[in-house]
Amino acid sequence: MNVTTIIINAKYISIFCTPGVILFMLRLSLLGTGGMVPMPNRFLTSLLLSCGGKMILIDCGEGTQISLKSLGWGIKNIDIICITHFHADHTAGLPGLLSTIGNSGRTETLTIIGPPGVKSVVECLTVIAPITYPLEFVEIPIEGLRNYTHGDFTINTIWLEHHIPCASYSIEIKRSRKFNREKAENNNIPIKFWNKLRNGEIIEYNNKTFTPDMVLGETRKGIKICYSTDTRPVPEMIPFIENADLFVCEGMYGDDNDFEKAYSKKHMLFSEAANLAKEGNVKELWLTHFSPALVNPSEYIDFAKNIFDNVIVGTDRMVKELSFK
Repeated sequence: MNVTTIIINAKYISIFCTPGVILFMLRLSLLGTGGMVPMPNRFLTSLLLSCGGKMILIDCGEGTQISLKSLGWGIKNIDIICITHFHADHTAGLPGLLSTIGNSGRTETLTIIGPPGVKSVVECLTVIAPITYPLEFVEIPIEGLRNYTHGDFTINTIWLEHHIPCASYSIEIKRSRKFNREKAENNNIPIKFWNKLRNGEIIEYNNKTFTPDMVLGETRKGIKICYSTDTRPVPEMIPFIENADLFVCEGMYGDDNDFEKAYSKKHMLFSEAANLAKEGNVKELWLTHFSPALVNPSEYIDFAKNIFDNVIVGTDRMVKELSFK
């Protein structure tokens, strides 16, 4: 079963399935779509992902927690905050958010991932908001972060091209391989070992070795979300975002005539984001991180659609749900 739904400004979502069917669901919301400064109708760019009771927040500019409150998914269960880079429009919301999380009664460790120096940056920001629960810091290494796991989430990064170190994030939900009864029987594996093998154990029995591959089917595609902002297009992005179910990418400027401005400020045009989406064979592109001068970004959508058709101009708190096929 495959369900994909986009709901604008949604607080509560209901999904009805056939009785007995367990639907794996990833929800995500684009909390803000602005760049540089928050606007009355546009908060700064931030993305929230929720799966299995765990939540990941990517970037936290000024006003992020206001948008979080409006969304209504809760704040206490944010387990990881990923920071792309240390410009204020991506970090200035951290003191208030971390303080609110503490006031909600959190006692579990919260992990913050970011470029080198992330620990000292957060410690400086939180001088005005003492933290009452443990923080763990993960610095992105020179070669990028590889297969960092938390619950169902697997996080990877690459470095982008901006005025300061800036990372792109890939968040994946891996899908387990299906148990193959016929395969297990053909390999003469006793039934009492099936569950253990299904869960990844290796069994030694009667001078024989039974491995999970002997009872599991083919690898199945999971869910992949990629997030890139504050960068020029770089070749490394194409294999990094390849076959993503959703690519959330900056579109600071809509009009191709603004190329010189985008180039000098190390940002992207709508058309450049669309080219990346096309080359990376992603399923859907969300544009975000709009310049304050871009009053109505939708006016420029054709600059992207002429290259990549399945593109949406982001709006604050738009929601998408993804499930396994």
